[in-house]
Amino acid sequence: MVRLTADLIAKSKNNFKKKKRGISLQEYLRTLTHLYFSSQNIEDIGDLSMCRNLTVLYLYDNHITHICNLDFACNLTHLYLQNNNITRIENLSNLLKLSKLYLGGNRITVVEGMERLSKLEELHVESQRLAPGEKLLFDPRTLHSLAELEEVFGSWPWLLQMDLRGNPACKTTKYRDRLITACRRLKVLDGRDIHEVTREFLINWKASKEAKKKKSKHVMATFNSPPLTNDAMVGEGARPPHVCCHANMHGWKLQQPYRVQQLKGSLYRQLNHVAVTSDMCSPTHT
Repeated sequence: MVRLTADLIAKSKNNFKKKKRGISLQEYLRTLTHLYFSSQNIEDIGDLSMCRNLTVLYLYDNHITHICNLDFACNLTHLYLQNNNITRIENLSNLLKLSKLYLGGNRITVVEGMERLSKLEELHVESQRLAPGEKLLFDPRTLHSLAELEEVFGSWPWLLQMDLRGNPACKTTKYRDRLITACRRLKVLDGRDIHEVTREFLINWKASKEAKKKKSKHVMATFNSPPLTNDAMVGEGARPPHVCCHANMHGWKLQQPYRVQQLKGSLYRQLNHVAVTSDMCSPTHT
């Protein structure tokens, strides 16, 4: 098994052997900012803790299965791990300066473990090599919600580029439109530039749609307010049959705005009083 270690770095023809004589391996490792170990049949990442100033690490086209031993790399900004055999995104919480992460062409099923990567600008998880029936999913701790992809941008406010090509998520309804409106800083999505004119159109369209939805909900709430029926007048005195019939004919039991119901209630109480008084004054009561 080929493991990336300090000894392997020292033996590399492109690294320590080309440095001036007299410098120790420890001193050399402390000066490293870039490491190039792509296509070296590497299967594991060993102890690189002496590379404190490492900012860019190239490990693509290898056989790495786990992301590990990178806790020391607090200055790392670029990490290239595409085309390996990685199945899980893990051990990245200390990479607080990481701005570009390349994980395409692996075997990842869940995007997770990146809650603290607030400086992330580019995320590449395209073309995962998954078993039939498996799909690339997003962990709720990373996105805060599994319902919509656009929630991802709440954790990565500086994200400028995202590539999800080759994954089932791209086939969801209005996938591109929703992500463009959710992240105002996103410049490139799946290899295609995002024009500001397009973004403004989609934002205005979304605002208009939400305004119509709110208006519709308000109308429905008004229409569905509790109706005032004849039962509300129980105990207020006798009501002649012709008064009740007259009220029903005019839609007394229809659901109407509360203020209108109050006015109608007052009107019918007056009619009721007049009807009872007229009956009491009729010749049959003398």
